[in-house]
Amino acid sequence: MERETYQTDVLVIGSGGAGCRAAIEAKKYGLDVIIVSKGLSFKSGCTTLAEGGYNAAFAYVDVADSTQVHLEDTLKGGGYLNDPELARILVEEAPGRLTELESYGALFDRQESGKLNQRPFGGQTYRRTCFQGDRTGHEMMTALKEEVIRQDIQTVDEVMITTLLQDTEGRIGGACGVSLSDTHFLTFLAKSTIVTTGGAGWIYPVTSNALQKTGDGYAMAWKAGADLLDMEQVQFHPTGMLYPDSRRGVLVTEAVRGEGGRLINSQGKRFMTNYDSRGELATRDVVARAIYNEIMEGRGTPNGGVYLDVTHLPPEVIEEKLETMLLQFQDVGVDIRKEPMEVAPTAHHFMGGARINPNCETNIPNLYVAGEAAGGVHGANRLGGNALAETQVFGRRAGESAAKNVPKSHFKLNPIYLEMEEERIKNLFKEGDYYPFQLKKELQEVMWNNVAIIRREEGLRLALKNIAAIKDKMERMMVPVGSGYNQHLQDALELENMVLIAGLVTKSALIRDESRGAHYRADYPDRRDECKKSIILNKNNKNEGYLQR
Repeated sequence: MERETYQTDVLVIGSGGAGCRAAIEAKKYGLDVIIVSKGLSFKSGCTTLAEGGYNAAFAYVDVADSTQVHLEDTLKGGGYLNDPELARILVEEAPGRLTELESYGALFDRQESGKLNQRPFGGQTYRRTCFQGDRTGHEMMTALKEEVIRQDIQTVDEVMITTLLQDTEGRIGGACGVSLSDTHFLTFLAKSTIVTTGGAGWIYPVTSNALQKTGDGYAMAWKAGADLLDMEQVQFHPTGMLYPDSRRGVLVTEAVRGEGGRLINSQGKRFMTNYDSRGELATRDVVARAIYNEIMEGRGTPNGGVYLDVTHLPPEVIEEKLETMLLQFQDVGVDIRKEPMEVAPTAHHFMGGARINPNCETNIPNLYVAGEAAGGVHGANRLGGNALAETQVFGRRAGESAAKNVPKSHFKLNPIYLEMEEERIKNLFKEGDYYPFQLKKELQEVMWNNVAIIRREEGLRLALKNIAAIKDKMERMMVPVGSGYNQHLQDALELENMVLIAGLVTKSALIRDESRGAHYRADYPDRRDECKKSIILNKNNKNEGYLQR
């Protein structure tokens, strides 16, 4: 494998909303900054796919709204498992970060008065979700991209980071990985490293996530000795597309329900008020379980979902505020102005992740994490609209902290570490009995069947057993040699991360013997006060245990 080395002050791994905002902030300090992305820069994250909106308590529509009410909604929605300080920072700083996005060129929908418009989302006391139609994330990323270019921040595309560089003192000094286009081995030396790689939706077969979301950030943080927090808390968005198979899991934004969309079962009955007085605007965990229950009790559609209907809305409302959804379904032959959509839950967001403090510092020197790769902000269940705000609030904080760390950063690279990692990757090329993509599919089915919306001890233990069996099969993977783009190598590297994270999610789900937020145990269906604590996992067992909330 050919080698190439980059040197920078601040390395940002991931080019979504949090990564771009972190890079922009670090650049303000006159430092060299590099953003490295597994896919195409600005396009391979989940921010660009986010449709519904950005929560900020401007009180432009409902004057009684406030940051205090936003905080209370966030804590209640998160089952009070949130880090209260991180949640407070989110709600207090969200308005300012949105105003900055506007200064970068982002356009948000406005009322006739000229003030920002705000729509209702699940779990909100008042309307506080700012939006640009149903393409809010895309609008944000367009503005962030323009600012990254304006600041002359270097971006490197299509590189899969495989490990963080660590010295004998445990300090991080950058990362290394593989250029996916030509299979070269790349090294990035940096004084501060920020992980903003998003979640791990692809450990499940049905997900709204971008293809790159295979838990890479969680895995590299774990292997470096960072604490991971509440990994059992995986949010299944209530509404994803069902068909055709090529669109299975693609997000149907919460904005559809925010604008008045109705969930209807195969008997033609609107069912959400049977589960929660808030109806379609209950929190995502409640709506996802309700849909799951309707399907399992025989009231699902022929394709195994439920109907989401907006035909009662004026066509001009759909065309203006749900344009992306209109086009998305027209593309598969469904006109949502005249007929309902068929939807079902889809793996969407990880509330858990690397444990951070308010400055986005981990327990590992020189390592910072922001966005979905970090845990603690959302507790047991994220409110729709809070994630886009999180990318900007904590992206900025991570960039600032990483920049201030540069003058005092210390790291001594051992070249043997690089040689060992390069050799490990080379050894993946071999003849075997299983292609990595086959084992990926096997893992996804294990997780879908046992560690998804409804969980039980028996299924969780079976999942751990099957994950171990897949890990054994990985010793007999077939990865053909190739000097150019090699999908089999990428699959093998991703599978390593997916198996690791699937095991941690399952282990944590087994430990939490209660139901809280997105984590529902059928054998422990009630929330238990004594379990109001975060579960911390650590490779070295240093900080492993419980954190009282």
